[in-house]
Amino acid sequence: MKSKTTYYFLHLLFIIFATIILLTGCSDDDKSLDTEYPVIDQSFEANYPQQCSEIKKGESFTFTAYFTDNQYLGSYSIDIHNNFDHHNHSTEVNDCDLAAIKTAKTPFLFINNFSIPEGLKECKAELNINIPEDIDSGDYHFLVMLTDAEGWQTTRGISIKITE
Repeated sequence: MKSKTTYYFLHLLFIIFATIILLTGCSDDDKSLDTEYPVIDQSFEANYPQQCSEIKKGESFTFTAYFTDNQYLGSYSIDIHNNFDHHNHSTEVNDCDLAAIKTAKTPFLFINNFSIPEGLKECKAELNINIPEDIDSGDYHFLVMLTDAEGWQTTRGISIKITE
């Protein structure tokens, strides 16, 4: 009889112990579910390029942006491509004057991804971009896609001109 009582007592202790572990082990107090998009701060004074910026062929410019997230940033990418057919990706309110529709001969194309150091909630991005001399001038789109560590993405699309 003593062994049955000991068995039930040990069994009860095991159940109580397992329940305590399950209740405390599944707690998510420190981490809340990230449901917020990262932010490309439009009010950051040094943002460049801006909507309707003109950039000369054969020169370089510095892309500058300020990124924030409620949890952690992940990466960003830049996509510069021609808009000779007047398609639209703009996230801006004001439109730029567009040149006539034309066929691309040697369009500029720049697509690159960049990691943001792990654990950052804010980051100032700066990148020197060279515009080749031997490309078509005209209307281009400049897209910035910012992704946080959870995979939420924000896009900023502006129109720029590459000039002679």
